[in-house]
Amino acid sequence: MNIFITGGNGQVGFELQRQFAVFGSILAPSRQELDLTNAQAVDAYLTEHKPALILNAAAYTAVDKAESEPEQARRLNTELPAQLARYAAQHDITLVQYSSDYVYPGNGETSWQENSPTGPLSIYGQTKLEGDNAVIESGASHLIFRTSWVYAARGNNFMKTMLRLGRERDALSIVNDQIGAPTPARLIAQVTSMTFTPHDSQLLIRIPNGIYHLAPRGETSWHGFACEIFEQATELGEGLAIKPERTAGMPTSDYPTPAQRPLNSRMALDKLENALGIVMPTWQSQLALTLKEYCEK
Repeated sequence: MNIFITGGNGQVGFELQRQFAVFGSILAPSRQELDLTNAQAVDAYLTEHKPALILNAAAYTAVDKAESEPEQARRLNTELPAQLARYAAQHDITLVQYSSDYVYPGNGETSWQENSPTGPLSIYGQTKLEGDNAVIESGASHLIFRTSWVYAARGNNFMKTMLRLGRERDALSIVNDQIGAPTPARLIAQVTSMTFTPHDSQLLIRIPNGIYHLAPRGETSWHGFACEIFEQATELGEGLAIKPERTAGMPTSDYPTPAQRPLNSRMALDKLENALGIVMPTWQSQLALTLKEYCEK
C-alpha cells in the first residue's frame, strides 16, 4: 500500500513518515523529485504511484510573505488540496488535510468550535480556508485537522528561535495578547495515525469525515510559551543567557507585521476527543517531550 505524504521534509511531514512507516510504503518526494506548484507534475505522480492514502502536509506557511505572493500561497494552500481531493474522490481513497486556526476571525475569548463562523484576517488564512472548503466540496473521504502554533525538534519554528535568542540575549520582549495552544508536529502525526485501523492491506478511517481541531489542552500566549521554553530548557541543562523573568510581554500593536494575526486562537477539542475516546495532553507536557528530543539530538 502506497501512502503519499506531501511536504514530507517539513515538520509535520517528517513526523507523519515516522508514524505511518509501519502501515505501508511511504511516498514522500522532495521538491526536486516533485514540484507541487506544477499541477501537471502532481497529476502524473498520482497516476504513476496510485496511492491508497494521501496525507497533505504541504503548505505555503510564510504568513507575512503570502500578503505579497497570494498566487503562490493559493497554489499550495487551495489548488493543491482541491487537486488531491479530486483524485481521492475519483479513486475512493481518503485525504487528510492539515489546516490552521488562522481560518477564524481571532476575536473574543471563547474557544472556536469546528462549526464556528470563519473569517480569516490574512491571505494565508483565506487560502487555507479555501483549501478546506475545496476538500469538503469534492465529495472525497476526508479528515481536516485544524492545528495551531506548530513546532518541532527539527525545522524552523518558534521554540528553536527562542532557544537561539535565549543563548544570545539576556532580555527579550514577546507578544503576550495572542492566545493559543503550541502544537508539536509529533502530536499531530500521532493523532492522525490513531484515526486509521489496518485491515486487509488497507487503512480504514475510524472516525466520521469532517473538520477536527487538533491541539494540546490548555492555552498560553507567545510570551507564556517563551517563558516555559526557557524554564524547561534551563532544567535540561541548556546554557541560556536569558532568564524567564527577563522576558517582557508586549501587545501585538507594538510589533506590526504585513499579515494580521488572530488574537484568539483557542480551539475546542471535544469533537476529536469524543471521536477517538481520548483526552489530549497538555501543551506543557508536549513541550517537555519536544525539548527532550531536541536536546538529545
